[in-house]
Amino acid sequence: MQLTVYSAPWCGDCREAKRFLTKHNIPFTEINIEATPGAAEEVIKHTGKRAIPQFVIDGKWVQPYTPGQGFKYEEMSALLGVKE
Repeated sequence: MQLTVYSAPWCGDCREAKRFLTKHNIPFTEINIEATPGAAEEVIKHTGKRAIPQFVIDGKWVQPYTPGQGFKYEEMSALLGVKE
């Protein structure tokens, strides 16, 4: 599985998403939308909004959180094969 995380240092939901991945030893590549030219535009192109974090799992874009409600632990665990 190839996993890319689009994020930014100021984003609390991004930090939580990365903590989840690290806790479960899921390797990922991080793209900081603030430091990577064109990255924010890439998020908008694929999702229609500037919402982070975004996971790209084997080419499929997935929003791993619900705005105002936080990270989707159960859904991401099932999607990524994590057993809690």
